[in-house]
Amino acid sequence: MKNILVPVGTSVNARSHLKYAVDFAKVFGAKIYLVQIYNVYTKAGTFIKVDDLIIRKSMEFLREHVASVDTRGVDIEVKTFKGDVVDILESVCETLEIDLIILEPRTNSVKDEVYLGKDSGRIIKRTQIPALIVPEGYVFKPIVSILVAMKSAIVKREGVFKPLIEIKNQFRSIVNLLLVKTPFFNKGDFDVPDELKTLVTKQEESINPTTFQGVLERYQSYDPDLLCVVRRKRGFFSKLWEGDSILKKEFHARSMPVLVLRGLK
Repeated sequence: MKNILVPVGTSVNARSHLKYAVDFAKVFGAKIYLVQIYNVYTKAGTFIKVDDLIIRKSMEFLREHVASVDTRGVDIEVKTFKGDVVDILESVCETLEIDLIILEPRTNSVKDEVYLGKDSGRIIKRTQIPALIVPEGYVFKPIVSILVAMKSAIVKREGVFKPLIEIKNQFRSIVNLLLVKTPFFNKGDFDVPDELKTLVTKQEESINPTTFQGVLERYQSYDPDLLCVVRRKRGFFSKLWEGDSILKKEFHARSMPVLVLRGLK
């Protein structure tokens, strides 16, 4: 894991979030790209002046933000971009060869009941970028135990498990696999590929209406330091898919980081 991207919003958690990202990157010897994305709509003829002002203020903010934490020798590069957050991040991640995005759950939302704010929700649901969602105020600690939850283990994409493999190897983590049989179960869904099978210490199956409910039912018994799920068109976050925001009451496993892998299919 060489390059980590950290989007910055305006939440009060921004400083502790950057500190977590620094501690995480330090373990892997990775570089951090700290980015802020803006989008403004102004009258014709005023874009250049407004853009120059916003870029200058944004870069000042980012540099002050970096100066507010102990970077521990981690290389941090700050960047500002204009445009839609999803489109920009997908382009930036490809250009900078980003291995992982570390996200605040609420980069801009001030509503206490919100788990994932609108921007973070859009990044998780509408991109294929591997992401680590870190709870507000969460202090970095070694990832000893990982719970991987999925309703189908069928893999057609290459490199899907790369972030999980690197985290497991770095921390020598125990990986538990929970396969959730939903009403949409198909033959072969529980045929675990060798790449994943070699990572797993314990495998268990459950029957639930959704993967989400399977996790809510079982995660406390595993007490993991990290929950790992997979993006799907109607997958882990399917219950919440209609809107970009996700409420805390709808996602109770919010006291630990959540690693969201690229879609398997």
